[in-house]
Amino acid sequence: MIPAPPFPRQYEQRVDTAATASFIARVQKTSGEIPWSEGGQTDPWDHVESAMGLTVAGFYDAAKKAYQWSARSQLPDGSWWSSYRSGRPVPKAHKDANMSAYIAVGVLHYHLVTGDGDFMEEMWLPVERAMDFVIDLQRADGAFRWAKRADGTFSERALLTGSSSIYMSLNCAIELAAHLNVQKPAWTAARNRLEAVIRHAPHRFDTTKSRFSMDWYYPVLCGALTGQAARRRIQAGWERFAVPGWGVRCVTDRPWVTMAETAELALALAAMGESEAAEIVFGWILDKRYPNGAFWTGVTFPNGVIYTTEQTTWTAGAVLLAADSIYGFTPASRLFGHEVWEPPAVLRHKL
Repeated sequence: MIPAPPFPRQYEQRVDTAATASFIARVQKTSGEIPWSEGGQTDPWDHVESAMGLTVAGFYDAAKKAYQWSARSQLPDGSWWSSYRSGRPVPKAHKDANMSAYIAVGVLHYHLVTGDGDFMEEMWLPVERAMDFVIDLQRADGAFRWAKRADGTFSERALLTGSSSIYMSLNCAIELAAHLNVQKPAWTAARNRLEAVIRHAPHRFDTTKSRFSMDWYYPVLCGALTGQAARRRIQAGWERFAVPGWGVRCVTDRPWVTMAETAELALALAAMGESEAAEIVFGWILDKRYPNGAFWTGVTFPNGVIYTTEQTTWTAGAVLLAADSIYGFTPASRLFGHEVWEPPAVLRHKL
């Protein structure tokens, strides 16, 4: 069951946003690229998530450099490779629809926090090209093919987590277009078709991923499911995935929880208006961090073994976004809030 109120706002003083963002900034390369970890790979989705974390903590120049790296590394068709090392695509990389779309969320987030209209205009072309690439991967049923291969062929599989994230990206791209007085009816139509398949035909998605917690909460986190539908979905998966005091399982059949998934569940709960429950879930992970501000990637339970020593920037980014959604550190704290978006049109300037 979702934790019930009342819960005091007891954790705010334990959220050291500067330390966690400083960790991300230390991993960031001089080019602006933000790898998963020191010496690790970079993917375009987690790169943006990390940049959003930097923005939450006021590291605006570092976040801007990250988005400028995205603009420079964008491929001619508007996509990015799924994985890079030191700015070069790794062998067998593909073009992931969800990873390519997420730039829209990051750019809108940066604009809402900083009010930097010039930078929004600078980043508009990369956003526009990315979304046009992604639109071409939508299937007739409204779901999105998850990838285009290097040889130009498509994977016909549609992933619920990825398509849910694309839903959020489309909302943000439409909002950016509105700020710039650009009409994008094809984006709105694509978003509406995607919403319909997520809400009414979830069997269209690859069901082999249902053991992953992200398939559980992402339709709620990204606003495709709202109101009672959102609450029913969270309630239905609670016993399978939530481990009170520890966090959220990455997968149902393994005895470990991950800090990023826990932070994202807290963000999903805050998005649907369950602010007290969001805070208590967020509190489960605040003791699971290193002295340098990084958070553990995951931990086994009940024996409490940190199962990887890799310190990940995307975990830090998720924690910072969850903290902002609960405590309202920035003007973009309600970016994921369900009250902000109203189908089929985006609510303008309500954030």
